[in-house]
Amino acid sequence: MRISTLRLIPILIALLVLPSCAAFQSLTALSQVRFALDGVSGVRLAGVQLDEIQGYEDLTVIQAARIGSALVNRQLPLEATLHVGADNPEGNPDARLVELDWTLFLRDRETVSGSLSEEFRLSSGARTDVPVAVRLDLIEFFDGSARDLVELALSLGGVERDPVDVRLQAVPTIQTRLGPIQYPQPLVIGSR
Repeated sequence: MRISTLRLIPILIALLVLPSCAAFQSLTALSQVRFALDGVSGVRLAGVQLDEIQGYEDLTVIQAARIGSALVNRQLPLEATLHVGADNPEGNPDARLVELDWTLFLRDRETVSGSLSEEFRLSSGARTDVPVAVRLDLIEFFDGSARDLVELALSLGGVERDPVDVRLQAVPTIQTRLGPIQYPQPLVIGSR
């Protein structure tokens, strides 16, 4: 028995529409996942750990010499871990963050970009810490004395004298039943 072409059209439409409905539902649910900058840890400037330092005057002679030497050599590497919190609301399906393309902004200045390709499970009703390791040479982006650059690095780490504006412009990719889905537009994460 031959099936007429007219009978196949609704079946073909259903086969095309159902996956797109599921994709739309996945995108809608994922748009409800909220990202925020929860903090910064492990701040190192020219190899000097700054977590316990409250100001430039707290540096030891050796630490100040190391930073000064790096400044003279026109290379002042800054390393830190930015902690991005991902809130997946209660009732949303569990999801997996499989990639995060990011660009770091300090004091409204675009600095470095990278991609985090570690997988993180975003459980429904839970907040997940997504650590993003950043490394940049402060000399490439900021001018100033050793004291100014140390104070900038300290404010990044949360010293409250003059908190620096920190934000990530990021594009998350979430794994779904239909495959990976990348957010259509970059998100702004943080800014304090």
